[in-house]
Amino acid sequence: MRRSEYPRPQFVRKEWLCLNGTWDFSFDDHNRASSEHWEKDSWQLEQKIEVPFCFESRLSGIQDTSIHDRIFYKRRFSIPDSWSGSRILLHFEAVDYQCRVFVNEQLCAQHKGGNCGFSVDITDCLRQGEQSLAVAVYDPARDETIPRGKQYWEEKSASIWYTRTSGIWQSVWLEPVKDYHITQVRFTPDIDHDTVLLEADFSDFAQEMYLEAEISFQGELICRDRFLVNNGHVFQRSIHLAKDHVLYRDVHGPCRYWSPEHPALYDVKLRLKVSGQETDRVDSYFGMRKIHTENGITYLNNRPYYFKMVLDQGYWKDGILTAPSDEDFKTDIRLMKEMGFNGCRKHQKVEDARFLYHADTMGLLVWGEMAAPCLYTEQGVCDYAAEWFEIIKRDYNHPSIVTWVLFNESWGLPNLGLDIRQQAQSTGMYYLVKSLDSTRLVISNDGWEMTRSDICAIHNYNHGSCSEPEKQEFFRETVQNRAILLSCTHAGRSVYAEGYSYTGQPILITECGGINYRSTQTGCWGYTSADSEGDFLGQYEHVIRSILQSDLVYGFCYTQLTDVEQETNGLLTYERAPKCELSKIRKINETYRHNISIDA
Repeated sequence: MRRSEYPRPQFVRKEWLCLNGTWDFSFDDHNRASSEHWEKDSWQLEQKIEVPFCFESRLSGIQDTSIHDRIFYKRRFSIPDSWSGSRILLHFEAVDYQCRVFVNEQLCAQHKGGNCGFSVDITDCLRQGEQSLAVAVYDPARDETIPRGKQYWEEKSASIWYTRTSGIWQSVWLEPVKDYHITQVRFTPDIDHDTVLLEADFSDFAQEMYLEAEISFQGELICRDRFLVNNGHVFQRSIHLAKDHVLYRDVHGPCRYWSPEHPALYDVKLRLKVSGQETDRVDSYFGMRKIHTENGITYLNNRPYYFKMVLDQGYWKDGILTAPSDEDFKTDIRLMKEMGFNGCRKHQKVEDARFLYHADTMGLLVWGEMAAPCLYTEQGVCDYAAEWFEIIKRDYNHPSIVTWVLFNESWGLPNLGLDIRQQAQSTGMYYLVKSLDSTRLVISNDGWEMTRSDICAIHNYNHGSCSEPEKQEFFRETVQNRAILLSCTHAGRSVYAEGYSYTGQPILITECGGINYRSTQTGCWGYTSADSEGDFLGQYEHVIRSILQSDLVYGFCYTQLTDVEQETNGLLTYERAPKCELSKIRKINETYRHNISIDA
């Protein structure tokens, strides 16, 4: 079975059951599923599909890229005998876009939003013997008001728009829990005071309820404590981690701060006990990591840090938005690091939690980004905020995520430069996300027309090819001259929206490059093209050297990691084959060093 790994590595329980694999499936093009009650056990569907791959992908077994707004899934499953007496939770990691879930013909959940998952307690819907599960999905392909990211609203992909992902596209699974169990845990590190704030929520509250926490580092016990829980919904404890007054950056031992160079993680065992009986057991982890800006520079763990990132769309040829295997996440991270990048910007996609887990353990900075709508609507404002609540709740504990990107290039806010309402959404989302997560940087609109933002994030593809020396010289001048850098010459759009201006934030070129090289298909493109490896490396070196030698710019994000369909400007092909020796990219990334350290 593909994608059979544990889906939630930041919050691990021992018992679980994977429901990925072969499901029954049908298109519901005439919207008959509801009136004809396709959720009934007696109703037979026409096709088979491999979950969690969307029907548009090859790995689904269907590979139909035509538009089908309504689809229907069914399968059967059995509850292990050992789970008797437990509550049973059903988890969907992501379903695009709206869905209704039936267990044994009973509607038990409805969810809206295709970027993050949801869970439902199905215990009261269960019966003796075999169980039935049905999922009705509505994903309107041509609705430009919903958060869709790079998914195209036409049948065939074109330009920067790619094949759609409809329906279930991440793992489906079950787990047993007791009546009293932990529902959420948050770790907030504070390296300045050598503490971590532990917050937890619970399913219910009882007298004599205790939470036991055991924290270890590389197998060494750091602390163990037992806390009385006196409220089922608000539990907070600040835990001091310094052992024998030895701080994390001990010259005689391992670095205990998390960074790409030293991805140090603390292991946590949580045990919930009620009246002396253990009712839940969860294993987790966190990293002691701090990100902040000061005087126009970004700091990681209180040391100046230079971002060398690559744009990562998170698409695969055979799975589209779903990685074919867990190993594919590790491969992408390994290749990024081999090329000398210390981070990636996950572009217009909320990535699978498995990717973030590997970024945590392997050491890679991540900028998390939400898939955007194309149009601005009042309902869209509400839906967009609702999905951000889910994103931050799911991913808060990942030390690899250091930045939230709220919007990209004014997508979903087409009149952001001048429209007060759209500016209010951008600014309001900035403060809303800060109220939920003060531990990360927040970018209001990556590319241009920024409002309130922790980073001045500029897109500039005007670097020219090797046959355009005047254009290349202007690019060099641009990144050396603040007046030009903060002007609207890059894309014909103002760097800041009307009424807002640059106030000393770190300036980063967060999209650049995009060189088309070694493309074989017709209709493919890049922002420039190269006809030889020497030409390709020459253009890449020009872009990176110009940025690194600038005293004004403190980081970059190169477009992009891989080719995606017709957009063939990746450093790797769509199949992840390098277009040149990775060491040559790494040499360029490391030869031209900026005047600040990247050793955190």
